[in-house]
Amino acid sequence: MPAENVLEVHHLNKHVGQGEGQLTILSGVELVVKPAQTIALIGESGSGKSTLLGILAGLDDGTSGDVVLLGKSLRSLNEEGRAALRAKNVGFVFQSFMLVPTLNALENVQLPALLRGESDSNSRQQAVQLLESLGLGGRLHHLPAQLSGGEQQRVALARAFIGKPKLLFADEPTGNLDRATGERIVDLLFSLNRDAATTLILVTHDEQLAARCQRRLRLRDGKLWEEA
Repeated sequence: MPAENVLEVHHLNKHVGQGEGQLTILSGVELVVKPAQTIALIGESGSGKSTLLGILAGLDDGTSGDVVLLGKSLRSLNEEGRAALRAKNVGFVFQSFMLVPTLNALENVQLPALLRGESDSNSRQQAVQLLESLGLGGRLHHLPAQLSGGEQQRVALARAFIGKPKLLFADEPTGNLDRATGERIVDLLFSLNRDAATTLILVTHDEQLAARCQRRLRLRDGKLWEEA
């Protein structure tokens, strides 16, 4: 695979069920993603956007075809190999924040770096810098339950970027936020994306958010179409 491609998808299909009850979720999906691109994955509810995102990240498998992530064929890797690839190169932002409720903001952000084997002091310094850059310097020791929705999502963004990922997946990152807070989170997301030259692939129902991305990919009837 050419080194400049962050992600390649070849002949990807996803079916569930068997026989007459078989349901096609993805059919013949092809995709090439370059570094630092911003891509919106859009489509009707139930069209398979989150399923595709999970397969691209190696969290799920297609029925056939292959995903090549940063030069590695996911089909050729076992679960341990996929997890190692994600830990080093991939960040995630979810609609429901997915923070560990018993860890404070600083600890939540620090956790991925510690799991990668970084020292406590180095990971703590990185986490503090990220949280301060996102306006959360005064919330370092607050638990998720003590933070607003917007603050929790900013913690989630800091956690996603602490490893300086080459690729960030975001699944409806503003879905649980009011419009004003959501717009601020989006501004932060694109700012971090630019600063770190991170490739961004996000699932969204928000047409305004999709319009800010360089590419818009629509899922319809299992097919992936690129919109002009």
